[in-house]
Amino acid sequence: MSGATRGTVAAVDLGATSGRVMVGHVGPNSLELDEAARFPNIPVRVWEGDRSALHWNVVELYRNVSDGLGAALRAEPGLLSVGVDAWAVDYGLLRNGVLRGIPYHYRDDRAGEGTELVHDRVGAAELYRENGLQYLPFNSLYQLAVDRRVGRLDGVDSLLLIPDLFTYWLSGERVAERTNASTTGLLTADGEWNAGLIDALDLPRGLFQPVVEAGTTVGSLLPSLRAELQVRGAGPSVTAVGSHDTASAVVAVPMRAETAAYISCGTWGLVGVELEHPVLTEAARAANFTNEGGVDGHVRFLHNVMGLWLLSESIRTWQAQGLDVELVDLLERAEAITDSVPVFDADDPRFLAPGDLPSRIADWCSEHGIASPRNPVEYVRSIVESLADAFASAVRTAADLSGRTVDTVHIVGGGARNRLLCQLTADRSGLPVLAGPVEATAIGNVLVQARAQGLVNGDLEALRALVIRAHQPVQYEPRPASARVAR
Repeated sequence: MSGATRGTVAAVDLGATSGRVMVGHVGPNSLELDEAARFPNIPVRVWEGDRSALHWNVVELYRNVSDGLGAALRAEPGLLSVGVDAWAVDYGLLRNGVLRGIPYHYRDDRAGEGTELVHDRVGAAELYRENGLQYLPFNSLYQLAVDRRVGRLDGVDSLLLIPDLFTYWLSGERVAERTNASTTGLLTADGEWNAGLIDALDLPRGLFQPVVEAGTTVGSLLPSLRAELQVRGAGPSVTAVGSHDTASAVVAVPMRAETAAYISCGTWGLVGVELEHPVLTEAARAANFTNEGGVDGHVRFLHNVMGLWLLSESIRTWQAQGLDVELVDLLERAEAITDSVPVFDADDPRFLAPGDLPSRIADWCSEHGIASPRNPVEYVRSIVESLADAFASAVRTAADLSGRTVDTVHIVGGGARNRLLCQLTADRSGLPVLAGPVEATAIGNVLVQARAQGLVNGDLEALRALVIRAHQPVQYEPRPASARVAR
């Protein structure tokens, strides 16, 4: 990485429950992050004639993003670049550059209607051969099928996935960054819009914007935004990063890709391996593994597990019921449990929608003839055991389907803070777990921008070497069965 100099960039990292603006200070041998702003991401419900619909409050999010960028610019007036990452599949629809309606939340119950609409035109097996995408009822193509049926696409001329929408609001430029576009189910294996599939689903081709790669300079901050933020001169450029948050997170996994599996663990747990080519076999489809775009043309071959959503939604439920509970305390007490707890299927679709997850876990246990947890501490232990079991199973399946030998599991994101989850994942997989960095998504976002600005150079291996020097992971070794507290 010789020849580069140190500089600063800003990562806008939007998660399903919170967002942040992080300032990255990057040079050939340095990588530091400062938090400029952090804010909640709270969905909103609105009445739509005959039902209550769940939407993303994107205008509030944008206000928080612009305020956060203002704070970043006050701290670092020489900021070189801004890049946005966010969750997958959801999108805004525009006409003449104006957002039409409020983007739906993928947990809104309308999404399941699209499965039959799509599969009546393109069978599930053929669809997998076309896009390599695991079946999730809220994948973009299913949502778009519903939009087409109810007329929401009438008069619309642009579709922008959530991070691309924010990039548009920052720069005025409409693009589709490839890693997130790959989650729509409408890209070919070589990363371009699949015109044949788009036509087969009777979707307007004009909706879809030019595909760009992570690291592309999209434009500059809009003059109106520069004036609002009191930016002198042209200000920072706007750079496309791995705009699917998992794609950015995988950039920052400090791994040897050929022998490691990763778990990007936040609201969802994304479990998989990094490959050069997609795996489009019937076995991969049956296992519900997905092939999504990664930075530098790599493939993220992975499976979605419900993730920390199971914990956060359970805590929300208990607090709404008047219980005085906090996750940190419950995890500490759960770690000390000596009795066995139930292990349930964390992938069961009943756990997808918001609501009383502990009751649904109890229903699952009753249906399978096993005793339910008796209190919040046991529920937390049961959830973590079940997540660890699902993670370990997905790691083994990823290795089998891809033909890779996996000798290490990396956990990054919020789950890297969860000592119990990391240890149980090591125990259940029989492999060492390396935990961290926690802010992997923001780090990966920053590194792609830094490389585009010439602050660092090299391939993903070189970028990951910088992560390793700056963020030493915590190692968890698998324990023998006799040393484990609960099974």
